[in-house]
Amino acid sequence: MLVGVPKEIKNHEYRVGLTPTGVRELTRRGHGVLVQRGAGAGVGLKDEDYVIAGARLADDPAEVFAEAEMVVKVKEPQPEECARLCPGQILFTYLHLAPDPEQARLLVDSDAVAIAYETVTDAHGGLPLLAPMSEVAGRMAVQAGAHALEKAQGGRGVLLAGVPGVPPANVSVIGSGVVGLNAARMALGLGADVTVLDLDLTRLRQIDAQFGPRLKTVYSTADALESAVFNADLVIGAVLIPGAAAPKLVTRAMISRMRPGAVVVDVAIDQGGCFETSHPTTHQDPTYTVDGVVHYCVANMPGGVARTATFALTQATLPYVLALADKGYRQALLDDPHLCAGLNVHRGAVTYAAVAEALGYTYRTAAQVLAA
Repeated sequence: MLVGVPKEIKNHEYRVGLTPTGVRELTRRGHGVLVQRGAGAGVGLKDEDYVIAGARLADDPAEVFAEAEMVVKVKEPQPEECARLCPGQILFTYLHLAPDPEQARLLVDSDAVAIAYETVTDAHGGLPLLAPMSEVAGRMAVQAGAHALEKAQGGRGVLLAGVPGVPPANVSVIGSGVVGLNAARMALGLGADVTVLDLDLTRLRQIDAQFGPRLKTVYSTADALESAVFNADLVIGAVLIPGAAAPKLVTRAMISRMRPGAVVVDVAIDQGGCFETSHPTTHQDPTYTVDGVVHYCVANMPGGVARTATFALTQATLPYVLALADKGYRQALLDDPHLCAGLNVHRGAVTYAAVAEALGYTYRTAAQVLAA
């Protein structure tokens, strides 16, 4: 199979879909790899590194999309990239379709086969291709929130750790999944007063056992959520319903009652966000203010630490890239139900239930379309 790796074009997105290590694994198995010139430059990977690993170089993205049987990316395809997709071509990347009807329409119209990193599952009920970026985003959320709390950034002028004689900042984390756990760990490490809210008591017990009394765990009722938001200097939204739009847990009315200069970081913004006042921002212009509350809603947070994020992501995606290349997508999906869970769009059909429900498409199961 010929695998194509275009350069990412989303605002301040420097990650790359394959490293030279991944190229070498593919070429050792007899596959070809076509990499756009400069695709890895943002993370310090030179074109020569790819050539040494066995790749060919393409001068522009049009060449990559025109020739490749499978395109491996990082972020969701932008409209001009969707227009370049060929019928039957495999696209393997993050998609986050539920809150993005335009991208979904373009992928349906493309007649391509779109497999989403974020809905691939594993035997333990996890999301193995989302987890590494969730770890990065959770840790970055605290860094970003701490910076936004500085007075010059519009924040309250509060130091997360406090100092002797001055209490630390109050940090509330909504959600105790991978993002929430990593955010809590970072905030605790910086000396903040941290509360984690969730509906899963079993998960809260696990976190309590892991961190002990340093970390407060709270069952997320409406009263508890309001209290945590109103008393916080920093609120981190770490809510995830796999493949579906995030619920709007924090309303505009709640935002208006927060402390002036408080900060919210919406890590769920890729799935539409969990604050009613959220809308996507970029690394170039990451924050805005609503009712005196600073909002950080960057939709590709891990792109800010592109080198770390690239290596974390590609070591997770490589086994699946190899399986798709070795077997072809149809056999690879039939052989692995966890990879099959990643199939979101197949030749004009929406094959992920949460996406079909959110956007009003007729849902067809992966089994149905693969058997056709």
